[in-house]
Amino acid sequence: MLTDVEIAQSTEMENIKDVASRIGLSEDDLELYGKYKAKISLDTIKKVENNKDGKLILVTAINPTPAGEGKTTTMIGLSQAMHLLNKKSIVAMREPSLGPCFGIKGGAAGGGYAQVVPMEDINLHFTGDIHAITTANNLIAAMLDNSIQQGNLLNIDTRQIVWKRCVDLNDRALRHIVVGLGGKANGVPREDGFDISVASEVMGVLCLATSLHDLKSRIARMIVAYNMDGEPVTVDDLHATGAVTLLLKDAIKPNLVQTLDHTPVFVHGGPFANIAHGCNSVMATKLALKLGDYAITEAGFGADLGAEKFLDIKCRQASLHPDAVVIVATIRALKMHGGVNKKDLAEENLEALEKGIENLKKHIENIGKFGLPSVVAINAFPTDTHAELELLKQKVEEMGVEVAISEVWAKGGEGGIDLANKLLNLLETKESHYHPIYELDCSIEDKLRTIAQEIYGADDIILTKKVINKIKKYTAQGLDHLPICIAKTQYSLSDDPTLLGRPHGFKVTISDLIPNTGSGFLVAIAGSIMRMPGLPKQPAANNMDIDENGKIVGLF
Repeated sequence: MLTDVEIAQSTEMENIKDVASRIGLSEDDLELYGKYKAKISLDTIKKVENNKDGKLILVTAINPTPAGEGKTTTMIGLSQAMHLLNKKSIVAMREPSLGPCFGIKGGAAGGGYAQVVPMEDINLHFTGDIHAITTANNLIAAMLDNSIQQGNLLNIDTRQIVWKRCVDLNDRALRHIVVGLGGKANGVPREDGFDISVASEVMGVLCLATSLHDLKSRIARMIVAYNMDGEPVTVDDLHATGAVTLLLKDAIKPNLVQTLDHTPVFVHGGPFANIAHGCNSVMATKLALKLGDYAITEAGFGADLGAEKFLDIKCRQASLHPDAVVIVATIRALKMHGGVNKKDLAEENLEALEKGIENLKKHIENIGKFGLPSVVAINAFPTDTHAELELLKQKVEEMGVEVAISEVWAKGGEGGIDLANKLLNLLETKESHYHPIYELDCSIEDKLRTIAQEIYGADDIILTKKVINKIKKYTAQGLDHLPICIAKTQYSLSDDPTLLGRPHGFKVTISDLIPNTGSGFLVAIAGSIMRMPGLPKQPAANNMDIDENGKIVGLF
């Protein structure tokens, strides 16, 4: 069996200029990065802004398990299938982070015969966007420490510095560090730490910005610290806004690539959904809407994280109106949610499957709460039995939702025809009544409680004393009108990663509240969640290599 990278390497790619021409773009609209990658110029984005919008489809999933769900693969295969049905479909997806690429999760360019290419480039340095974000983030950190060193004219309280440095790798040793050691010339000693680059607020503002001007405005108001009077200190206070923005002048431009069958794909931005808002850039999504009849996008992890943030944060800020949702699940993962050990997933187990289906049902209910119609895509595995598939189909159809078997990993677009047809029928027969799950004029506490109770199924929330004090502080500062971005485990609907399936009788503990004023939301920390992952015992990097001819091996 060929690996993902072997399949990608055996595919003959089209010149990106030809891919662009099929969606109405000329060479003048492109900034070429070789033959197969290009950025879209900001002038082109302005040129198409009055085009009619296509239909917006969100692809999400159940809570992920080590058994794998294949959300990105399903999204890509769905667009390939739409292409086979002569529908003008464009994918808008996130850029992979090097952290999980070299760690345990693997790449984020799809898999099998439903991939985006050149997959090696996309999974590695690509066009340098994440490097630009890393540098911009760390320039802010350097200018912050320099401001303190050079007399501290901003009266910064070194005990209240909230801006961290970042690197796009899983490196647990950098979570908690001390900087400024070695004497007076090297700065003021203080505790610090690193986040992974995709958790940086710079990534958030890049993905939510609608223009270069909007990006600059968002950067200016990012909070980096507090002064001795407890007042916020911003990037603009450091006089760093211009320099940070110019580092991102190319990164803000969406990247155009292609699927294995040359369907156009915009790959741009990559915040994680468990520690950030988990959606690709607004600019890429809007481009897909303006240039295609169907824009297919995704949001990270399960619908309790990425989809909720897509619908409550991204769509609200960008005035997007999604038309339908595809919820991806696998028989294997549902059995794991039903209590089956990973090593036993190949065996038929209808009892565990029925129990695990409760997780899927909760996500279907949640999508309905946003006023959106949905279709379930079952990412097929050879171990799925007829009885298991029939049980799943019966249980989901009892909720009035269609189910389609997706075989895009093995068959590419051909394996997604049934899913594409059911989605097209859904778009014709079911109307979207999209609305966020809460209003912005609700209190911070009410927003937190609404997400926990309505989306996670919690009985209530528990606020630590620190959070209660921060709610009072941010309300007084006028930040209570912002939406909420909850950082929590992706593995469970709750804040406890061990509670699989559809847990009941739990409360969600909010341990911290962080204002991301540039991104335009408050980050609430629920449970034990880290913004700098670590490598597993056997990192994926162990199996990667490149030969003397430049051929990459071991990249999934």
